[in-house]
Amino acid sequence: MKLEPVVLQGRHVRLVPMTLDHVPALWEASDPELWRLTTSQVHAEDDMRRYVQAALDGQARGTALPFVTLDAAGERVIGSTRYGSIEAAHRRVEIGWTWISSPWQRTAVNTEAKYLMLRHAFETLGCIRVELKTDVLNERSRRAILRIGAREEGILRKHAITEAGRIRDTVYFGIVDDEWPSVKARLEAML
Repeated sequence: MKLEPVVLQGRHVRLVPMTLDHVPALWEASDPELWRLTTSQVHAEDDMRRYVQAALDGQARGTALPFVTLDAAGERVIGSTRYGSIEAAHRRVEIGWTWISSPWQRTAVNTEAKYLMLRHAFETLGCIRVELKTDVLNERSRRAILRIGAREEGILRKHAITEAGRIRDTVYFGIVDDEWPSVKARLEAML
């Protein structure tokens, strides 16, 4: 399982490899509400640069593969997402660190992005497990993860400390390779 930068193209969204050149457009697409329930705090363009650099550092270590999310129609930067917590020996990745600019929330964008990433993980990379997680307080994210067909697997209490200092409980979800055909069909029907 070797993760290399790749473009994932759909009808609504295009995921492209993240670079530092994306920082200004990512900052422009961001808004403070997006960071309220995340472990990262992005309140200025320099914070976004630090966020992107951390993602790229993870890529250099082989533990992450970050993407910038583009609106396929207009090629406008509307967010980011990534594979993280990569465990090649166990054929496992996490999909996360996902945020979408407010005007594109509750559209096909996030559903298609997850579909493209899941398809790539299971059908190209040969993953046997894909994990997703979110803050226990993030009800919208929890519903969205369940909606795509992931199973809630449990809550890790006091799992992380956010940059703002809040102690976070984290909900874990998973999709395994045996479930992928039905999850794939569900996502294709939704799209």
